[in-house]
Amino acid sequence: MDLARAAGISAQQVRNYLDAGVLPPAERSPAGYRRFGERHREALLTYRVLGRGYGWDAARAIMRAVHDGSPALALERVDAVHAAVHEQRQALRATAEALTAVAGLPPDSVPRTGLRVGELAARLGVRPSALRVWESAGLLAPKRDTDRYRRYGPTDVRDARLVATLRQSRYPLPAIKPIMDQFRGSGGTEALRAAITAREADLTRRAMAMLDAATALHKYLGTP
Repeated sequence: MDLARAAGISAQQVRNYLDAGVLPPAERSPAGYRRFGERHREALLTYRVLGRGYGWDAARAIMRAVHDGSPALALERVDAVHAAVHEQRQALRATAEALTAVAGLPPDSVPRTGLRVGELAARLGVRPSALRVWESAGLLAPKRDTDRYRRYGPTDVRDARLVATLRQSRYPLPAIKPIMDQFRGSGGTEALRAAITAREADLTRRAMAMLDAATALHKYLGTP
């Protein structure tokens, strides 16, 4: 079988797939040419479906494990992708809940000169040291007065409330940083909520593709 022509790819790409373990080993003819059969075509089709659902790196690892005779390892790779997507979905839900909680609060009354660290910490029910840690992590950026004391304005207080709510949901600091960046860059709560809705739709589409991938892998594993 001319696998490259049948799949619409180059002969070099077929060799790359073979070397990467995406395809099962190929026997050679007496003249030294690799021989490809229906099993190789099915492997390539399966790989493409896996790539669309699980991502290309995971797809390569899964196919390589199958062809190395380790179906359990292949399924472990599948489980890892499903777990990662589940974690992303849970994180989005927690973010949406945090936004709802913050949006439901009345605006903070902040003096013209802003709040000092201890004052803001008291409002949030956290230690002053927590605010400094959040600042070091790039989550807050309060201005400083002429005496170099931190002063938290209305925007800083809003940001600190969102960080505090996310921390209560056990969000790690590195995971909060991109949320805060998007929150500030998107223009506020509603824009970020729309971005979350769009991301949830993306995850739903990916979950459907993962179902197709699981079906394709199950079929391939059952093919002699």
